[in-house]
Amino acid sequence: MPLTPLDIHNKEFNRGFRGYDEDEVNEFLDQVIKDYEIVLREKKELADKVIDLDERLAHFSNIETTLNKSILIAQETAEEVKRNAQKEAQLIIKEAEKNADRIINDSLSKSRKIALEIEELKKQASVYKLRFKMLIEAQLELLGSDDWEDITKSDSDERNELVREG
Repeated sequence: MPLTPLDIHNKEFNRGFRGYDEDEVNEFLDQVIKDYEIVLREKKELADKVIDLDERLAHFSNIETTLNKSILIAQETAEEVKRNAQKEAQLIIKEAEKNADRIINDSLSKSRKIALEIEELKKQASVYKLRFKMLIEAQLELLGSDDWEDITKSDSDERNELVREG
């Protein structure tokens, strides 16, 4: 067990025949007591400071551990978000490709339908043209026939007679 300032103060020495000067020894012991008290006080302050620093170190170590865990969780979360975003992007691309295929197929179908309608209209136009040509030819033939001459003569004759009678 270490000496205390009180142990030093209460220490008694045996007296010898021409021993040390008692006042000088007491004065020296008083100085040793003061210095020893200062050293013990500093030692206690340093011990308290070491305890405080150890507690702070433990606190900061806990914070460091927590931060490291948080960083790992954030990295894992970021990776998961990235994976989810990639999956979603792939789904969007697949959906867009399906829509594009559907639109292309619809367009091709409509294009084929329009082409068939155009062909049908061309056939109808051809038939109409042929019928119209036949009608015109029949009318021209009628105009060139002798019956027309008879009709126009008899109409003229009737008009002339009507005019004469009138």
